[in-house]
Amino acid sequence: MATETPYKDLTDEKVYHLNDIDQTRTYSYAHYLNWLFDERVELIKGKIFEMSPAPSRVHQEVFGTIFMAIGNFLKNKPCKIYGAPFDVRFPKESKADKDVYTVLQPDICVVCDLTKLDARGCIGAPDLVVEVLSPGNNKTELLHKYKIYQEFGVKEYWVVSQSDQTILIYTLDELGKFQPSKIFTLSEQVTSSVLPGFVLNLDDVFEA
Repeated sequence: MATETPYKDLTDEKVYHLNDIDQTRTYSYAHYLNWLFDERVELIKGKIFEMSPAPSRVHQEVFGTIFMAIGNFLKNKPCKIYGAPFDVRFPKESKADKDVYTVLQPDICVVCDLTKLDARGCIGAPDLVVEVLSPGNNKTELLHKYKIYQEFGVKEYWVVSQSDQTILIYTLDELGKFQPSKIFTLSEQVTSSVLPGFVLNLDDVFEA
């Protein structure tokens, strides 16, 4: 049962400073919509996780290369690609804002079931999620995201390490569990079970 929050009205109470929020409480997407402060946050099972400040130049270059490669591949195809900031809500049962307690902003996501898209983002699991790791990412946050993506049925999850220059791909099996690939590195290529025919050269991703 979610803990009652300090806000009297989910629709009228706007919050302009992150420090005004009691981060020990549990919050829903309805609260999240009223947060107008500059900091970017995600909700994981009702708890607030602050996101890293502006990404590094290398992060943006890695992100941009992968985004453009997938985006170009998807031209004239039914799937859509989105880059952060882009809200992905993970509802347990009810899709009502007040009942959604997990909202993530993957670096890149691909959605092939377009009925999951609305004016505010995506509600339900994308088909493909790509996360480009930053030094600010902590292990607890990464473990939470791994579990959420697996639980809600993300078909393929890429973990891209800019520091190690590697890509690890988790693919959802028929039992709903992630199975890891080998660790791909420079001079190798990755493909995608979600995007048949797509090929990405790691040398292009991590070029100096």
